[in-house]
Formats: sequence, C-alpha cells, structure tokens
Amino acid sequence: MSQTNLSELELAALLCSRVCHDVISPVGAIANGLEVLEDEKDEQMKEFAMDLIKKSATQASAKLQFARLAFGAAGSAGAHIDLMDAKYVTEAFIGNEKVTMSWQAPVATMGKNKVKLLLNLVLIALTTIPRGGHLDISVDDDVENPAFLLKAKGKAAKIQPNLNALLHAEIDADEIDARDVQVYYTGLIAREIDMDVILDIDGEEATVGAVAKE
Repeated sequence: MSQTNLSELELAALLCSRVCHDVISPVGAIANGLEVLEDEKDEQMKEFAMDLIKKSATQASAKLQFARLAFGAAGSAGAHIDLMDAKYVTEAFIGNEKVTMSWQAPVATMGKNKVKLLLNLVLIALTTIPRGGHLDISVDDDVENPAFLLKAKGKAAKIQPNLNALLHAEIDADEIDARDVQVYYTGLIAREIDMDVILDIDGEEATVGAVAKE
C-alpha cells in the first residue's frame, strides 16, 4: 500500500479534535458541577458538586499539560525538555486511569521531539491494557541516542491490528480519524528523528518501544 497522503491541514485538524475529545469530559463535568452549585440548596449536594469540580479540574489540567508536551510546540525549535517534567505530566495523566506506573530514566534533558515520541509511546502503551494494569517506562542513559522501552501488563492486553499500518503510514488517509491520528503522528515523529517503533505482545504483557535506526 502507498504512503498515507494526509495533508498538514488535515493532520492539525485531527490532532485538535483528539485533544478536544480528551478534555471535553472533565470540562463538561466542571460545567455541570457549577450548575448544581448555582441551583442546589442542599449542602450535601453542594459538597458533592464541589468535589466533582475539583476532581474534574485536576483531570482537565493533567490532560492539557500532557497534550502540551506530547502534541504541542513546547519550547523553541531544537529545544530540550527536562525528563523530570515528562515524568510529572505522565504521572498526573495516568493518575486518572486504572493504571499504575513506574519510571526509570536519567535525570537529564532530552531533545524535544524525542520526549514527544516517548509521551506518544505512553499513549499507545495505555491502549494495550484497556482494563488497566501496570506500565513500566524505561529510558536508557544515552540521552543523545536513547532507547525507550515500555512494558504494559494487564488483563486482556492486546495490540490493535491497525497499529503498525498507522505507525508506518500504510493506510488510506480517509480511514484515519481523531482516535487513530495519535498513532499516525507517533510514526511521523519517529521518522523525523530516525527511530524505529517496536510493538510486541506476549500473553498479558505488551511491549512498546523505540530505538535508533541502524
């Protein structure tokens, strides 16, 4: 199959739709909670609404901060990002999922696009354990030419059949929607920085990684 012909405009629109989809639920919950506070007289219901607002605001903030690093233009061209910042936004993001996380990486800065690739690999790894589980994220010490290894363990672990086609842009453009575009985007980043993405599954453990091209 020929390479996907997805225009820059289509890519931008689909990524925007993806981010909006991720944050619309917590933002909607905040709006609902504010309506309850405005109309409700019962103190218990007001307390419940306030808890909902706080929880949803935390979720929305975590999702937006993660998206800013994973999809956005954080820093200038060629900028480096602190891996601890990547860890913190990932912890906050995953804190809203049914997943525990471990993080093993050097205390260092890394090229922006390499960090973007790492965070997008996190999103792919999370799709492999839809019922929850544990995600182990490892980054080797060579931050100039790193290797990423993510192990996702959980019941009913699976790799979607179209992931490789999306990663390698071997899919018709009109088949890519806002849900799929993140995987396609991951492949674009990997090719931009000359890294290969690895996918594998063994029982209830999925492996998602990236290494420099030989």
